Amino acid sequence: MICVGRTGTSARPLVLDGGLATRLESYGCDLGDALWSARLLVEDPAVIRRAHRDFFEAGADVAIAAGYQANVPALTARGLARSEAVRVVASSVEMARAERDAHGSGLVAAGVGPYGAFLADGSEYTGSYGLDEEGLYRWHRERWHVLADSGADLMACETVPSLPEVRALRRLLAETPGVRAWVSLTCRDDSRISDGTPLRDVVAELAPAYAEGSLVAVGVNCVAPSKVPALVRTVAEAGVDAVAYPNSGELWDAVSRQWTGTSEPADFGAAAVEWWRAGAVLVGGCCRTGPEHIAEVRAHVDRAVA
Repeated sequence: MICVGRTGTSARPLVLDGGLATRLESYGCDLGDALWSARLLVEDPAVIRRAHRDFFEAGADVAIAAGYQANVPALTARGLARSEAVRVVASSVEMARAERDAHGSGLVAAGVGPYGAFLADGSEYTGSYGLDEEGLYRWHRERWHVLADSGADLMACETVPSLPEVRALRRLLAETPGVRAWVSLTCRDDSRISDGTPLRDVVAELAPAYAEGSLVAVGVNCVAPSKVPALVRTVAEAGVDAVAYPNSGELWDAVSRQWTGTSEPADFGAAAVEWWRAGAVLVGGCCRTGPEHIAEVRAHVDRAVA
């Protein structure tokens, strides 16, 4: 069994998968929809399983299930009955577990996207929601409990931009004994999360849950790779294990509506070793990273710990 957390930099980090939506788009899937990849949970679940399979075959230890934008309000708004919407949310984990079992090893993390993913307005990079901690707690609660009962090994609370949402998720973790999670944040620079809260203050809020064992790591995702070392060190300096899965390094040009810059998988893999040395026990990729990036992360990590 693969263990998570309290490993330090002397042990092998776990390799996360890459950008699920990026992989789906590489197959020709159209994700131009407010439900994004969650739409395929209903319309083409086999293609989601295929994406998980590709990442496991590339060397990932952990699959993050396709729950980022799968939530009951969004699904019922498309005409699904509430019971069917609940089933679809849970199915995100079932698909990842099926591919993990076929692969023979690994972990499955239930994908818990932020409230901004439901809004589909980019607010997961600002935290400007118009909901306070209590409102966010209530919004997340139904999906949280569905995923907590889904058989996932972990909960991946990802792309979280604000301290109120962190606090809401911490409350939900506290009310589900036996469930383990990580929290990864979006950041505006190399010291503050997207709503401007210093990362060190967020880590201090979450440190008690880490000490109790329900939280396995705190870190960042969907940020530029160049920001990761300083952010991971901030987490590690607080005595907490870190998680890091940034974007490829390419930049989105909103005017031309295309990605610019380049991403070299081998460079990404080499950078992942530095994140591990800085304190990350879980390393992988987010947007614009595919199996080729994860294969390089696997190869570089294996050489570094050999």
